[in-house]
Amino acid sequence: MALFRRRRSPASDSAVNVDAFWAAWPGLRPALAAAVDASEPVPEEAAARVTELVQRIHPALGWEVGPAPEPAETGLEDLSAPLDADPDELLRRLSEADGEEPAAAPGYALTLRPGADDEARVLSERWSRAAPEEPEWLFRPAVPADHRALAGGLDWNGHELDLSHASVELRVDQRRGRIDAGVYHPDFMFLSEQDRAGVAEHVLLLAVGEDDRVRAVGEVSALVEKPLDPLAPTAVPSVVDQLTGGSGGSWVSFRARVPLRGVIEVQARHPLRRRDYPAFTLLARIELAYRDADDERQPTAEAAAEMDAFSTRLQRLAGDDGALFGQETSAGKRRLYLYLDPEAGVMPRLEEEARQWPHGASVGSSLDPDWRFIGTLTQPIRRQR
Repeated sequence: MALFRRRRSPASDSAVNVDAFWAAWPGLRPALAAAVDASEPVPEEAAARVTELVQRIHPALGWEVGPAPEPAETGLEDLSAPLDADPDELLRRLSEADGEEPAAAPGYALTLRPGADDEARVLSERWSRAAPEEPEWLFRPAVPADHRALAGGLDWNGHELDLSHASVELRVDQRRGRIDAGVYHPDFMFLSEQDRAGVAEHVLLLAVGEDDRVRAVGEVSALVEKPLDPLAPTAVPSVVDQLTGGSGGSWVSFRARVPLRGVIEVQARHPLRRRDYPAFTLLARIELAYRDADDERQPTAEAAAEMDAFSTRLQRLAGDDGALFGQETSAGKRRLYLYLDPEAGVMPRLEEEARQWPHGASVGSSLDPDWRFIGTLTQPIRRQR
């Protein structure tokens, strides 16, 4: 009889529950597809089973199934990239896109709804990354924006509304970093207060998607009078980007003088939000030595350029499974802090690449699901802003 039993962590439990969902998926798929094809609700028994499996992953998660969105026309906007993207990589992707045959579009979409719960959003990302390759299905970790739906009709509790007549009024609070939104529709006068509130929330969700709804939008209210300066709901994302700095934030820095170490320079993404990188919970520390330094023990321009190019190579290796969150430079060392998806197998590739650094490098990693390390590193930056 075992006297001591290792406690399972919540992370291991969630991994088991994600695996259980996908193990059950082949038996669930036919009923969901048939319901979408017939434009009917999912049968009770199948819906209850999906709900049970989803809420085992996290009790705050909801789900929905429907037709997959029609693919947008490929253009330069599809080559969106992070602020520190390599220009050569962008040119390569543009060349590939120019010669690619369009893939068959999926017909169905299964979407999890984590709402405002960040832990649920992390687990919905794990769920989508663990999804099988199925050409007919799209598996989404959160509800995306859908601007096409804003131009069509909506049946809300038996009320038919043309959403192309909806408009919004925005109030931006720079101090809170939030946008309060009022939504107007001429048919609101015929709806109950509860239905008006539901439609207003639905319009905002279609405009910005679930993640930006949580990141940047505060109060959403229904307006029965048309705003003086109305905006189309499709204009809201650009206001969100201006307020938040876009997905992934922007790079900011500060310098300080530290006894014995001289000048220390810290650069980091700000603001950092879990919604931008929900799966990245593994902290990789990569320390690069440099020899050419100035009087403050900071790298010369040539040494800094060499390390910047090497950092770009590491980020390219990480791809969609990691991101550079910050770096610290002082006393002949630059320490790069990348956060990775621990299940993507990126770390060995980064370790191998770090061995190629000609001036000496060291590598370490640790799980940091709460982002405590980067939070401590960027505390002076947050105080300044």
